[in-house]
Amino acid sequence: MRNSTHVDLLHPQVALRPPDQVMRLARMGAFFPTRLSFMRTLIRRLMDEKSRVRKILWDIDDAGFGRAVYSVPLGGYVYSLVAFSTPLNPESRTDRVIAEAWDTSYVLFDGTPQNGDLARLQANAPRQEAGRFESSDLVLLRANKSVRLFEHVVQSLSNGRQPDEDMIRSIGYLMRTTAVYANGKFGTADRSLIKDRPGLSGPFQAEMLALWPVRGFTHDLVEHVAQCRCPRTFVPLERKIKRHLGIGNATGLGMAPFLVSHPVLINNWMMVRETALARVRSIHKDDPATVERVQVLITRVRRHLSEWNVEDRRQMNDIKVLRREFDQVDTVATTEWLSAPNPWDRLVHLSSRWSLQCQELIVALLLESQGNLIDGLAECMSSDWAVRIQPSMNISDLRELVQEHFAWAFAPDFATEQSSSHFWYVSEEKLEPRLGRRHSEVGSELELPLDIARRVQSLDRDLAKVAVTQTVAEFLMRHPEHRYAVRRVQTLAHCPYAEIRDNLIGEECLPIDMLRCKLAFFGASKFDPKSDLWTRITLYQGAPLFDEITLESADDWWMPVFESS
Repeated sequence: MRNSTHVDLLHPQVALRPPDQVMRLARMGAFFPTRLSFMRTLIRRLMDEKSRVRKILWDIDDAGFGRAVYSVPLGGYVYSLVAFSTPLNPESRTDRVIAEAWDTSYVLFDGTPQNGDLARLQANAPRQEAGRFESSDLVLLRANKSVRLFEHVVQSLSNGRQPDEDMIRSIGYLMRTTAVYANGKFGTADRSLIKDRPGLSGPFQAEMLALWPVRGFTHDLVEHVAQCRCPRTFVPLERKIKRHLGIGNATGLGMAPFLVSHPVLINNWMMVRETALARVRSIHKDDPATVERVQVLITRVRRHLSEWNVEDRRQMNDIKVLRREFDQVDTVATTEWLSAPNPWDRLVHLSSRWSLQCQELIVALLLESQGNLIDGLAECMSSDWAVRIQPSMNISDLRELVQEHFAWAFAPDFATEQSSSHFWYVSEEKLEPRLGRRHSEVGSELELPLDIARRVQSLDRDLAKVAVTQTVAEFLMRHPEHRYAVRRVQTLAHCPYAEIRDNLIGEECLPIDMLRCKLAFFGASKFDPKSDLWTRITLYQGAPLFDEITLESADDWWMPVFESS
């Protein structure tokens, strides 16, 4: 299936939704997590292997400072989360990447760390970017407390009572990560060292493997501090509260360019998602158990939406619209309606009357009900393809590829300031992508190549001036500035979902849409935008706890809701 529209005859499917519909920022910014998201894939793998998490070191003082180590077996290997909790001046606590101190820092270690490893990591992990790391260090991350909730939970448990349920619902995590580094950054292991290992071959599986025990560490830490504060009256967190406390995350612009710089990989993610939907839509008639399952999930979605509240006016308005629309979905999706032929295809067609967010939430809903049919597709989401030039191709064939696969790139009029108002660059201070204003800020000469549409237009203008029998090699000798565009056009001709079909440097571009798309593939929920440039999210909310990973219900945590008393 990879990089093509190949139809698997063993699994009938309707036609895939066209890229011109799917690969638009407004729709990508309406995506929701699915059972194919990377966190869900990892949890299912751990379930299948009946992995048992072990706390092999707990060297934390009464105030909650010190170090801990958790080991997790996966795919015949053992990985260890090494956690460090350190005092932090409240004035230094910030979600921004420019921070230089954090409440906690972590490393996902390859194997079981020995004393020398722990000493090295303790000297370097709290320093994050300023530290030095080795190939045994797979993932580097840090997190800050949600101070209000963390202290409230400590105070409640130490006094013998459970924390306030409204606070648990509204915040949903005890700590929030502000950066997760891997794949060779700052000296961590290059992905090539682990990409063929069982369990880590899929996209971002090492990062997801690090984040799950971080969440467990936050549960253990808050209980430890509470018990030390008042051992006589202390009570542990109720299981349902632990399950609802995920790990928070603050994500900004640094994530957005990934969707452009890894086009073949993004094509595979999208292709898998769309193929899964096409399989589900092809079902002529479903069994009563699945129909009932979908109805149960619709009820859960409505509860999840009622618990999802944010300060951002635009997102909150979208949530209110979703609530009203899913009331209508619930009304339509009677047992009789869903038991008639082609229920899921009809539901997708019906959703066109509702908002993009409702349409994509229905996509996620349908995928959730069909694990046996689609879960195997997760194995197709990685990619080793490189973007390469084909120098012997003639100009006639290259122009044909441009016209056939990049017609969308000719929509913007780059003669207007609105169409080229932004430029992407990497900040010198933190080596993180940033977005500048082209007509009022300096630095556009350092622009990152995210202006795909503009580059394709420029390429096509110059191609029109040369003989159609000329080769690409001859053309690029005279026009080396087009190498990047030529590589993309040639490589992505067979990757229909590789390109975001919008102008990424135009006034109308909202980077938050790119962030949400990628985060939905991670499995994030409760999107909480703080601007068009960054958002808070919740990871692993509702996911199984360490001792629940072997339960059959461990995979049932899509659209989590709080279990009220």
